[in-house]
Amino acid sequence: MFSIADFATPNTRMFSISAFAPPSPPTPPPKADPSPNLFVSGLSKRTTTDGLREAFAKFGEVEHARVVTDRVTGFSKGFGFVRYVSVEDAAKGIEGMDGKMHGLRFY
Repeated sequence: MFSIADFATPNTRMFSISAFAPPSPPTPPPKADPSPNLFVSGLSKRTTTDGLREAFAKFGEVEHARVVTDRVTGFSKGFGFVRYVSVEDAAKGIEGMDGKMHGLRFY
């Protein structure tokens, strides 16, 4: 019969060191191009589309605003969308509204 000693020399490793190395850190996702479209979350269930439009119109020309609502109750589901005419207006809207309403977040 054969034994491991017949095949291994004194300096031969039986295990690969790289198998025990920690994994490399994940690469971050690439930055998105600026967009005039905003996803707004953390809205109150009482927020309306008109209220969302008025709040964001202070910072630039809003082309479209929409609060997503529950079909049964008609109340906000807590998120919506705002589209500005330009990317610059959208940046002003983010800067001006970020943290102004309780729990409001932009993505």
